Amino acid sequence: MKLIPVAKLDVQFSERLQVAEKPGPLRSLAILISHSGDSWFWLAGLALLLWRGTAYWQEKAGILFGGIIATALVVMVLKFTIRRRRPTGEWGQIYRRTDPHSFPSGHAARALMLAVVSLGIGPSWLGFVLLVWAPLVGLARVAMGLHYLSDVLAGWLLGLATGLLTLTVIGAI
Repeated sequence: MKLIPVAKLDVQFSERLQVAEKPGPLRSLAILISHSGDSWFWLAGLALLLWRGTAYWQEKAGILFGGIIATALVVMVLKFTIRRRRPTGEWGQIYRRTDPHSFPSGHAARALMLAVVSLGIGPSWLGFVLLVWAPLVGLARVAMGLHYLSDVLAGWLLGLATGLLTLTVIGAI
């Protein structure tokens, strides 16, 4: 199979999933889920736990904070090396201006990394909640027209890898 037909299928499947220009509850839900994976949101929440949490939560927050930073560094190197343009669209101008590249999806990578690391360090309920949430974040990014499906698939693979690496570094596996 040639790469060009695969790329065309990627664009076609991604366009079918888009709801960015279709007002309604599905679009509103996709916006909420898409933003729930924003790095600033997670870093602020984890910083708050580091500052005010119990020792138990401070340890977890520190590990997750480090995982987010490591994942972001790998994502940015790949994005600026590959330089795949985001799908055209109007929604998400802040993402389009600050980061015009779509491959791999940083949101998808971050979400799956958080799930993998949480499954490894506990509490287990948090890991399972994040494991359900992570695929929704990736799909919401496609639905809002910010990524192609292949961007998200690559992001999930990267998130799995950085999550496992984070667990290895801290000695959890």
